[in-house]
Parts: sequence; structure tokens; C-alpha cells
Amino acid sequence: MIGVAPGTLENWRTQGTGPKFIKTATGRRGKVLYDLSDIEAWKAANRYSSTSEVA
Repeated sequence: MIGVAPGTLENWRTQGTGPKFIKTATGRRGKVLYDLSDIEAWKAANRYSSTSEVA
């Protein structure tokens, strides 16, 4: 949906830069899920017209 590899999403989760996510259980057993509204909100917040806008 956003065109990145699962590993990239994992990196973004640890850095706190990706979309909000849902963890079904603690530790490695829990699955990571993304709500469509959170993905859309993240996309909207990261939309730019020029590379000079990106901090």
C-alpha cells in the first residue's frame, strides 16, 4: 500500500517514524497490524511538493 518492504516498516517502527501500528501481543509473538486510517494519516502527513520542504 505504501510501497516499502516489511523490513523497512520494522525499522520505521523502532525509529518511531512510520505509520501508527497495532501489536496483538507483547514480544516477538505478537503480530503487527496497520489500520487503514493510520496509514492514510501517515501518508497525508508525509506529503510534500518539493524536496526543500522535507526537514
